[in-house]
Amino acid sequence: MILFSCLFLAAAASPPKPPAKIPSIEPFSKTDRVLVLAPHPDDEVIGCAGVIQEAVKAKAAVRVAYLTNGEHNEFAFIVYEKRITLRQKEFIHLGQVRRSESIKSMELLGLKENDLIFLGYPDFGTFTIFSRYWQTDRPYSTLLTRISSVPYKQNLSFRAPYVGESILNDIKKVLREFKPNKIFVTHPADTNGDHRAFYLFLQVALRDLRKEMPMPIVRPYLVHCVGWPLPRHYHPQLKLQPPDKFINSEMSWLQFSLTTQQLEKKHEAILAHKSQTRSSAFYLLAFIRSNELFSDYPEIELMPQEAVRPQVLRFSGFSDMYADIGDEAETPDEGKIKDAGRVGFATADKSLYIRIEKEKEMGNRFGFIIYLFGYNDRIPFSQMPKIRVIAKGKKFKILSGRKVISPQGVTLQKNSTELILKVPLDVLGSPDFILTSMKGYGGRLPADAIAFRKIRIK
Repeated sequence: MILFSCLFLAAAASPPKPPAKIPSIEPFSKTDRVLVLAPHPDDEVIGCAGVIQEAVKAKAAVRVAYLTNGEHNEFAFIVYEKRITLRQKEFIHLGQVRRSESIKSMELLGLKENDLIFLGYPDFGTFTIFSRYWQTDRPYSTLLTRISSVPYKQNLSFRAPYVGESILNDIKKVLREFKPNKIFVTHPADTNGDHRAFYLFLQVALRDLRKEMPMPIVRPYLVHCVGWPLPRHYHPQLKLQPPDKFINSEMSWLQFSLTTQQLEKKHEAILAHKSQTRSSAFYLLAFIRSNELFSDYPEIELMPQEAVRPQVLRFSGFSDMYADIGDEAETPDEGKIKDAGRVGFATADKSLYIRIEKEKEMGNRFGFIIYLFGYNDRIPFSQMPKIRVIAKGKKFKILSGRKVISPQGVTLQKNSTELILKVPLDVLGSPDFILTSMKGYGGRLPADAIAFRKIRIK
């Protein structure tokens, strides 16, 4: 379990005050079809145990789909099994253990085993698959076990290769067959890679199915954020509040309030994940609060502007960067930065412009990675470019998937306080919308990031 920071870099001396009252989510009814998407076994109970119980109580149809079996939490494995091993079969064994724990946990909340769908894709590998492994004969292979296809016979797609098409097709199959009208999924600001990936795959799947099913309500829930929730351990009498970073952001928050009985069941359901609570109970039990939280960023809509110098474009959709210990290895140099500022977006000249504010003293030590995943209604997503721009100082390179490319028209202008990146929209596949995120660096350690945002191109 990797944790990440969500601290406001440019925060005031006193922490922001939480909202006086967070509105409640809409009630459930017996006509609802509720789908909970969990990147790992235990995420569903951490973020949605109360919601699941309430939906079951209302006699709604409920399903839980797991992106991975969570087999790569080596520390938890050592604590639980009391031995060290790097053998392939042992990792698969841990994935089977975690599957059985989720079955028991969900039974405590009122679900049956046939209400649960396990996909079995690689723990800690699905974001890499989303960004790099499409249209390839060489699927993603896990670092320690060298597994490159779903290894669990009882899962939805046994032996499906670890490529983007496999995951997207499985998610679309679940959506087509169950036809949910309410979906709970991990948050785009959750800085665990698998958690971001499930959100991203869902966005693509829903767009692909827009003509086959009504658009469901999507409620993201946050799990990974260093320093949140506090205090640690078991405090069911306390309310869960948004992390300080997000209190003054564009996000609007909703909550579900748990009854005393629902809290007790959530406690039992979390303790059913013995392989995780033996090493991380102090963290998992901190989510047993009197409420559960849900939120998302609004879409950014960009209207094309006249061809002008980028310095005078009207940038919008600004996102504050926040401290982040990160999980990427593509960092440009050593060191760490603070107070990196904000990132804004604009379109002109059939190009996307990204303005990145930075501290003047950073000079050429500042670097960044920007992810740009475009979606075009007329082109299968598997064929769309999966762009990463990696910059350090005055130099930058562009990758599509795993290949370095040299497209025409990409420029990077910089001065002492900002950088402006220009990317022609045709480089991104002439998208209808873009899913984008950024990490800023003062060296090899990630320092600042923005959550994934959806930018609609008008």
